[in-house]
Amino acid sequence: MPHPELDAEALYAALARQVKDALASADNVALVGIYSGGAWLADRLAAELPVEGRLGYIDVSFYRDDYAEKGLPAEVKPSHIPFDVDGATILLVDDVLYTGRTTRAAINELFDYGRPARIMLAALVDRGERELPIAADFVAHTLALQPGERLVLQRADDGKLSFTVDHA
Repeated sequence: MPHPELDAEALYAALARQVKDALASADNVALVGIYSGGAWLADRLAAELPVEGRLGYIDVSFYRDDYAEKGLPAEVKPSHIPFDVDGATILLVDDVLYTGRTTRAAINELFDYGRPARIMLAALVDRGERELPIAADFVAHTLALQPGERLVLQRADDGKLSFTVDHA
């Protein structure tokens, strides 16, 4: 069911403004979206920022600390980083920041590609309840959910974004 408090398109616009303002004077910027929602957001941000082909994607499935417990997800996508990570200012993009474990896994994978000068994190929604000391540099909205609820970003065929809440 759609989440009544969250207009994903309005949140994206707010996040894009924050990111554009902050990165206007940054050098050697590249975007990396975390599959799947973060990749959708990174695609849109890349169209609005002067990153000229410096857009990549990460699937953190093999880097998660709960891999042995959860196993491999049904849809593993290949990570694709087509630029030199060494010395880059990387904007890591995710849809929902929760425990911090996905972000940690993405950072671990990024370092397999090289040593960035800086990694910043942008998330559409921060739902709190961190298990690791990770915070977003840019966030459009903070929201608490009930135990057992999961916030899911969806993309329609026309590219419009919306949030739904799943119950575990």
